[in-house]
Amino acid sequence: MSETANLSGDFTGKVAVVTGASRGIGYQVAKALGARGAHVFALAKTVGGLEDLDDEIRAAGGSATLVPVDITDYDALDRLGAAIYERFGKLDMLVGNAGILGTLSPIGHIKPKDFEKVLATNVTANYRLIRSLDPLLRQSEAGRAVFMTSSQASDRVPFWGLQATSKAALNALVVTYAHELDKAALRVNLYDPGPVHTGLRAKAMPGEKGQGITQPHEVVDDVLRLLGPGLSETGLCYRRESGRFETV
Repeated sequence: MSETANLSGDFTGKVAVVTGASRGIGYQVAKALGARGAHVFALAKTVGGLEDLDDEIRAAGGSATLVPVDITDYDALDRLGAAIYERFGKLDMLVGNAGILGTLSPIGHIKPKDFEKVLATNVTANYRLIRSLDPLLRQSEAGRAVFMTSSQASDRVPFWGLQATSKAALNALVVTYAHELDKAALRVNLYDPGPVHTGLRAKAMPGEKGQGITQPHEVVDDVLRLLGPGLSETGLCYRRESGRFETV
């Protein structure tokens, strides 16, 4: 990343939305943003995890708004945009972290309802977030958006068809959105954290104990740099394993 992007430790007065914030990467990113002065709108289905997050943010002197919601409740995402506008008039940061694994299966064996659920969560929900929040991000002096992707989008490993399809579609959506913002201050990128010891990873690799695997808190610095006001890159994917931006 650019050197200036590394100077992004203070988010005082900023407003952020983080999805999938009740655990894993989303939890850690939301906690870090709150501790660094941002007001965090934390979205997740799990109320208990959100309450734990709120306790940690408040203990660090920060503030949060808890939004218990299924990310596929698209009307709720529209209401979120309206609520942020009424309260703050802008949005500085969007972290599209929520996602699901779906079934690891031959493509011909995937049930239609499973296919539709994964696309709804991993792709359509992020489109609806962009649709709702883009006007607010454009009101920020240095709007930033980051969406979580994975190597399956390009590796296309057998039996990972749902992840490959949904993440490839997400990549196309996000990069196209970034290219539409050439004259705006808003910067939009993808982030591939690689293997991380999360609930999603545990579902995919149930025999894996987590030893030697990146922990969620270890990727926070990368995400904060992608949200920093000094970032110049846009329309790219930052891969943790390579430590650099790549085209997708």
